[in-house]
Amino acid sequence: MARELQMFCLGVNYRNCPVAVREQFSVGKSRLAEVNAALAALPGVEECVLLSTCNRTELYFWCSDEADVLPSIMQYFLGEAPDAAALRAFFYLHHGTEALFHLAAVAAGLDSMVVGETEIFGQLKDAYRVALECGVTGGFANRTFQSVFTIGKKVRSSSNITSGPTSVGAAAVQMAQGILGNLEGTNVLVVGAGEVARTTAQSLRSRGAESIFVANRSYDRAVELANQVGGRVIRFAEWVPYLENIDIVIVSTASPVYVVSPPVLEQVQKTRGRSLFLIDLSVPRNVDPACGLVDDVYVYDMDAMEKMTEETRRLRAGEIAACEQMIRAWVQENADSLLKKRVFCGACV
Repeated sequence: MARELQMFCLGVNYRNCPVAVREQFSVGKSRLAEVNAALAALPGVEECVLLSTCNRTELYFWCSDEADVLPSIMQYFLGEAPDAAALRAFFYLHHGTEALFHLAAVAAGLDSMVVGETEIFGQLKDAYRVALECGVTGGFANRTFQSVFTIGKKVRSSSNITSGPTSVGAAAVQMAQGILGNLEGTNVLVVGAGEVARTTAQSLRSRGAESIFVANRSYDRAVELANQVGGRVIRFAEWVPYLENIDIVIVSTASPVYVVSPPVLEQVQKTRGRSLFLIDLSVPRNVDPACGLVDDVYVYDMDAMEKMTEETRRLRAGEIAACEQMIRAWVQENADSLLKKRVFCGACV
């Protein structure tokens, strides 16, 4: 007996969900396999792929009837939160061709905060790889993601969507320039050594930052990044005293807790005598928002980044529309083969 599985995308992202809410649903790399397995084990979930980045957490899943599956998935995400009803309102659900279009738009960088960003493509491939290795994908997910990677590459290569800043790191440096006016001669501290920290540090160097200091819990990774950008390494436990001579701090780590707190900055500001700027690119946030209440300390998070990138999106509106048209044509051509293939239920034979 044959049955059809339907494709869905359930998630939250930067468009309608502030970072204070978004961070509650963020899933770190170390937990991605565990959460994929837990979601796939929910009754009715046949296949799934979980994507979690600084700007979105999305579950792509396949089932026979979402009415039987969606409540348990929402329960998994919301748990016993006292404000579950309010949090539920931030989630969106895409189905069928709409879900397929959304996934392709994500792969192409059209749905990113920084339009055309290159990081999301690698993050999506990593998310699929983890799900594949967990054994929670099947014929539907495998065909869909492999096909989406192809259209994502095509959209990028045949358009100008990647002109201008194409990473969160590059956009952060653009923000830093807006704050300081000119980065030449500035001293910058980068806390973290992951992909976002790397692209940020490289952009800082190309824009004339004089001294780049790198601090990371893994000292070896900090050394590697510092060598790439001609910077200096600070041991993670020792970076606070260096703030005396730092103009701007970029924070991007995978820590689930704050690594910068008001008491630390209050002590630092007693002797600095000038403003200190912190750009927090982490989700969950690594800089306590209360740091912005310390005299002459200014904190910018991913919500502030979104406001800055709105102008970039407006300027690229025509290019975005052309890319979306390419994806719509691809969806129309591939919807039947990707969404309507039947699977056989052995127990029903």
